[in-house]
Amino acid sequence: MVPTSLTGFLPLCVCLLLTPGFAEAGKLLVVPMDGSHWFTMRAVVEKLIHRGHELVLVMPEVSWQLEKSLNLTVKSYSTSYTLEDLNREFMVFASRHWETSDLDLFSLLTGPTSTFLEYFFSHCRSLFNDTKLVEYIRESSFDAVFTDPFDLCGLIIAKYFSLPSVVFTRGPFCHYLEEGTQCPSPISYVPRGLLGFSDTMTFRERVWNQVFHLQERLFCGILVKSGLEIASKILQIPVMAYELYSHPSIWLLRTDFVLEYPKPVMPNMIFIGGINCNQGKPLPEVSYAFFSRLRSPGFGCEKTTPD
Repeated sequence: MVPTSLTGFLPLCVCLLLTPGFAEAGKLLVVPMDGSHWFTMRAVVEKLIHRGHELVLVMPEVSWQLEKSLNLTVKSYSTSYTLEDLNREFMVFASRHWETSDLDLFSLLTGPTSTFLEYFFSHCRSLFNDTKLVEYIRESSFDAVFTDPFDLCGLIIAKYFSLPSVVFTRGPFCHYLEEGTQCPSPISYVPRGLLGFSDTMTFRERVWNQVFHLQERLFCGILVKSGLEIASKILQIPVMAYELYSHPSIWLLRTDFVLEYPKPVMPNMIFIGGINCNQGKPLPEVSYAFFSRLRSPGFGCEKTTPD
């Protein structure tokens, strides 16, 4: 839990970091997650570059959406799989889920499609196998790690190099957000996200909320199992998920508190709603004459006369 003396300090640091002219430029190590998660993180990365911060992006050579076109330093590392391997395993993972509607999540994660999850987490092992890159990170004196907590690699890097970390996420990932931030979330009062209950649950709904929470803990443990095994080998100590998710200094939640269930919020949890999507393009201009033609008789329909 964040000390009481830091209650107003962490939000102030973030405001100064994102406000031009009020803070000295920092040096951030960006460890993104591939796929759609990169779209919104990219917008923040571009803004930080524009405001004078020095950013270094660390990414695997094999990826779907990560790109090297940004105006920043990019450090890439080789992986044990090719793009064709990644695409094939993802298609197996997705097809098994959609083609078998009665398949539960546990079977989905523990079946043959678990190879995809191994690929997903194994890139962090490849990063630490690159001794030159590891030495570069150690000698570069980064101020913090900016990462997506769904991908454990950024959290592993922050813990390995004893760096503060700022995580950027849409919302709770399983129960790890509440545990990592020590944020109270009583099961009897706060529904789990996927159930769709209101914050005034009946007794039956509260019981089901508890059962779902227990299932969630089992599911999440299976989901991150291979990632934790890799983390344990890298850090050379047994690692639990709580140890990684309790390390971040600041949680940037790209949602709005009015969309969440009523519950306490820790000082290092900052809502930054409004950047959860790509910037929309302006609508095309339509002249008044166009609508006048639509409203005129005979346009798009036949004019009828009474008998």
